[in-house]
Amino acid sequence: MPISVGAQSDSVKTMASNWPVVKALMGGTSAMRAAGKTFMPKQPREDDEDYEYRLQTATLFPAFARTVSVMAGKPFSKEIAIGDDVPSSVLELLPNIDGQGRSMHAMLSDVMAEVMAYGFGGILIDYTRTAGRVRTQADELAIGARPFWIHIRHDQILGWKTESVNGVMELTQLRISETEEVDSSEFGTEVVKRTRVLTPGSWRLFDEKGDQIDSGDMVIDGIPFVPFYGKRESFMVGTPPLLDLAWQNVKHWQQQSDQDDSARFARKRLLAFVGLDETTDLTTSSSHAIKLPVGGDAKVIQGSAESVTVGRSELDALEDQMIQTGAELLTATPGTRTATEAANDAEANKSDLQRIVENFEDSIDQCLQFTAQWLGESDGGHATVFKDFAAGGLSEASAQLLLSLQQGGAISKETLIREQQRRGVLSPDLDPAKELQAVSDEGPPLGLMSNGNGQ
Repeated sequence: MPISVGAQSDSVKTMASNWPVVKALMGGTSAMRAAGKTFMPKQPREDDEDYEYRLQTATLFPAFARTVSVMAGKPFSKEIAIGDDVPSSVLELLPNIDGQGRSMHAMLSDVMAEVMAYGFGGILIDYTRTAGRVRTQADELAIGARPFWIHIRHDQILGWKTESVNGVMELTQLRISETEEVDSSEFGTEVVKRTRVLTPGSWRLFDEKGDQIDSGDMVIDGIPFVPFYGKRESFMVGTPPLLDLAWQNVKHWQQQSDQDDSARFARKRLLAFVGLDETTDLTTSSSHAIKLPVGGDAKVIQGSAESVTVGRSELDALEDQMIQTGAELLTATPGTRTATEAANDAEANKSDLQRIVENFEDSIDQCLQFTAQWLGESDGGHATVFKDFAAGGLSEASAQLLLSLQQGGAISKETLIREQQRRGVLSPDLDPAKELQAVSDEGPPLGLMSNGNGQ
């Protein structure tokens, strides 16, 4: 059955099945409460009042959101390195790559945060619309016409068509959901939905009813859209790399609520009387004594403190599991090895986060290439993102081992300094060559000086 221009394709629907849990966890406690029974089911025989109280007092331990933030921030803890092969015309645009004041580094850090959470997103490299406004290149310069990057979020992508060109998969159609703010009255505005359909060399715009309302041409080869992935499954398909952690976090949300419920009832005490009828008059307080009839009894019923302790232990264990799941992104594991990597175990054994960043770099290079094409350049050059995460997590013992290697003559002093910089022991701004020269100028340490007679 044909789908409408604004509907999601089956491939997008499959990816979208993972997004509700991510969206709720990224939204924090308020979003998880709003999700209600989706992630906090009612207990057996629990009435609506008790459930609503339990839901509105539940709080989220934000393990997933924090891990996404930390992992997405690691590659951008250092500025993106721009290659010498990036044309000057492209370089001029990088401090304001979106035309709204954001630098390439800032924009891409947002893209990384999204793909770490949702697994998929992209960038559209568009150009200032000049139809009917300019006739010459001078006119373009006068109105500030230029290429700019647009962050296309995961839920904006509705569907696509592809074909293989010389063994490379390329887009032949892309549908993107957009919103536009329009006047609704003299003083008010409203947001309306649009669907943009891109094909090589042209675009069309449809309203919410599916009627075409605008169109235009693009003087560029192909569709200038670049996908970015979390865990890449195939071309234009990605999944959240921390999806297992997300479901563990949901389990923690549920068990934390159960634990709070258990602790709440364990703290309460219920006074029970045995052998009394309805006519017995009782007054209880700290300043009264209770007179019971023969055979009567009074007891205090209280929840078990042991169940609270067991629940706390289960939560602690689950929190440890979540920490381990998140940390596994930084664990080096053998992956698919290229011919070059086969001769280099250090290159082959990479962490999942390093592999994600390598794919991310490839996408950046494609963005630069499309930008260059808009400007009439043949090559957009390359950029490098920081991905040496393993060095930052090395223990102090490895730093001592390096010192031993240098003292044993296995590595040079300059290599020692550079490796200590990687581990954060020395400042990254320190110049090893200048530092070694300064050490030489200072002479030997006082404890190593002699009087020339070996003393």
